[in-house]
Amino acid sequence: MIADYDPVWPERFESHRRRIDETLGPTAQRIEHVGSTSVPGLAAKPIIDIQVSVTDPEHEASYVQALERAGYHLRVREVGHRMLRTTERDVHVHVCASGSDWERRHLVFRDWLRHNAPDRRLYESTKRRLAERRWPTTDHYADAKTPVIDEIMRRALRTGAETSEG
Repeated sequence: MIADYDPVWPERFESHRRRIDETLGPTAQRIEHVGSTSVPGLAAKPIIDIQVSVTDPEHEASYVQALERAGYHLRVREVGHRMLRTTERDVHVHVCASGSDWERRHLVFRDWLRHNAPDRRLYESTKRRLAERRWPTTDHYADAKTPVIDEIMRRALRTGAETSEG
């Protein structure tokens, strides 16, 4: 389900950001609101995505148990990435390495959509169109968005490279 942008989403992020910061302290080197709910005006599934950057996501002992005590449950374990979520499934906490491609890509995509209305509209229309279909899993829906995400990322990275060179 795709919902129209809700101005409460940043407040919900901030509440969870504080909880994560209090729970992890300096282990969390960076806590960012990412995903569609972090882009003002963008329709989204009403799930708050939070990116937590740590030194080494493979070293789960430094953060997983603490986050589980704070109400987040480990759901995904991938190389360089862990995802925990609330019991209500309304908040996803993505743990990645500081300075990693995972961290960078999510921040670049978010920042690009925040400032580029045509790509924001393209992404929203794609999500709405795909959300109308029935998917075996949410992974299938996410995979279907990949070509548009890649197209937008190419523009964002190209423009970023041009900006940093000039």
